[in-house]
Amino acid sequence: MAQYIVMLGPPGVGKGTQAKILAEKTGLVHVSSGDLFRENIKNQTELGLLAQSYMNKGELVPDDVTIGMVRERVSRADCKVGAILDGFPRTPVQADALKTMLAEFGADVDVVPFVTATEQVLVDRLSGRWTCRAEGHAYHEKHNPPKQPGVCDIDGSELYQRDDDKAETVKRRIQVYFEQTSPLIEYYKNAGKLIEIDGSQQIDQVSEALLAAVQK
Repeated sequence: MAQYIVMLGPPGVGKGTQAKILAEKTGLVHVSSGDLFRENIKNQTELGLLAQSYMNKGELVPDDVTIGMVRERVSRADCKVGAILDGFPRTPVQADALKTMLAEFGADVDVVPFVTATEQVLVDRLSGRWTCRAEGHAYHEKHNPPKQPGVCDIDGSELYQRDDDKAETVKRRIQVYFEQTSPLIEYYKNAGKLIEIDGSQQIDQVSEALLAAVQK
């Protein structure tokens, strides 16, 4: 049976990092909505151009465009055994669309790990985060510094701090996340699929807890 996992967690909790580690341990594909958007826009696909047109106007990309990108991605051969979805769904409407989509493949969301931590832990993590300009590789000045300050280890591009990773905006980002995502958390809790994971632990401890939750 194919296994589909939805990763939830506020900004700074390390959800993306944990999704990649989980993908390596399970052999499932890590499908990041952020990567999907970048790929579609870079390749100028029909959906990518459509998404870009909304983004250029400063508008939110409609659900049907995002859902279309996810549908195309999970229908590829490497997702036949399942996938780890990171950044999608964001709302109960998108969760319903995902359920309908997976039903077409004779599958469903199996488990929804919700990685969380206190606000102070999240603020400390986010305000020290730096990103590479070329491919978006992430670093942290305390927990994962680059070998050479200000330079990406992988592609040599400049590292910069995103405006939304600056301390003054971080608390608002966390607040907005919980406001927007609480209905989705309830959605999966009511479906009996949500498992809370303590994201304030060390990376390897979080990984072990995630793997145990998924294997259960």
